[in-house]
Amino acid sequence: MTLQARDENICSMCAWNSHPRNYLCHLMAVLEKNSLTFVTTSPFLPQRDEYPNSYTAPGNFTRVTEFILTGVSERPDLQIPLFFVFLVIYGLTVAGNLSIITLTSVDPRLQTPMYFFLRYLAVINLGNSTVIAPKMLINFLVNKKITFYYECATQLGVFLVFIVAEVLLLAVMAYDRYVAVCNPLLYMVMVSRRICLLLVSLTHLYSFSTAVVTSSSVFSESYCSSNVINQFFCDTVPLLALSCSDTYFPETVVFIFAATNLIFSLIIVLVSYFNIIFSILSIPSSEGRKKAFSTCASRMMAVTVFYGTLLFMYLQPRTNHSLDTDKMASVFYTLVIPMLNPMIYSLRNKDVKAALKRFLTNSRCSFKSITYSVCK
Repeated sequence: MTLQARDENICSMCAWNSHPRNYLCHLMAVLEKNSLTFVTTSPFLPQRDEYPNSYTAPGNFTRVTEFILTGVSERPDLQIPLFFVFLVIYGLTVAGNLSIITLTSVDPRLQTPMYFFLRYLAVINLGNSTVIAPKMLINFLVNKKITFYYECATQLGVFLVFIVAEVLLLAVMAYDRYVAVCNPLLYMVMVSRRICLLLVSLTHLYSFSTAVVTSSSVFSESYCSSNVINQFFCDTVPLLALSCSDTYFPETVVFIFAATNLIFSLIIVLVSYFNIIFSILSIPSSEGRKKAFSTCASRMMAVTVFYGTLLFMYLQPRTNHSLDTDKMASVFYTLVIPMLNPMIYSLRNKDVKAALKRFLTNSRCSFKSITYSVCK
């Protein structure tokens, strides 16, 4: 049958020849001729949904009920090697941060404000990695990287709690070091235990509020038909790229919160470290200056990478966004930096090394005593 005869055959199904019906028949013929797979909300045309895991809402939008994550790479031959790479990264993150949490909790010599903040930074790094890494590792081993709608919303909310808390806690830690170096006589007054608890509590309260507002605004959007997230976890930028409604409001909310948090925190960090550097330069001993700069440089490098990737991700215009580039930047602040922080902030520290040796010695002695009593 020729295309023209098939078109006429389709239109002959119309029982009356009013104008709208003729237009409808012509549309059916064009769609049939081009063999398109389409989703429509017309009550007359049959629906052939390309996305079976969705439903038609009362507002005639086909809403997705699950998302598909593209992962770090879509190449099948890289899935197993990447699985082992990120498994090692996550294992080191868990081991390093759990070590810091344990040592700063049990060792009486590490009960100072600096180690108090380090313990909470380790908790945040561990939580941030755990929100993302296990699901990411599972997706390396499966063909279809599915995450359900509410699972995605939960992951985004919890991720925002930890990432905002880390941004603010780094500013608090920079202030703590500024007071310790520049005003050592007032240190225990200006950074008392009550003030430490207050700062950490306010940090978590603010991060939770920010996460609720931001994730609610992102998931108040309509996500219809397209459900492939070009990322290895649920994040604001790739999610808003899928929305089929106006994204001006959630984009504004994300930008305002990101700009406020990052710029405010970064100003405190920069001012604190500049004052620390000026104080270090006044040290008469060259050996003392070298040691102080060594400690300060490693911390500033970690802070620079962390803030740099976040500024790159959330404060550039949407028209300049490359989701593939954003994906690589996300690897640093979600997985790599939480792995490096224990080594940068703590395990290079002389007091932490001594505490680790004491902990291992005590654990060995306790194990030997338990073994001896059982054998006896």
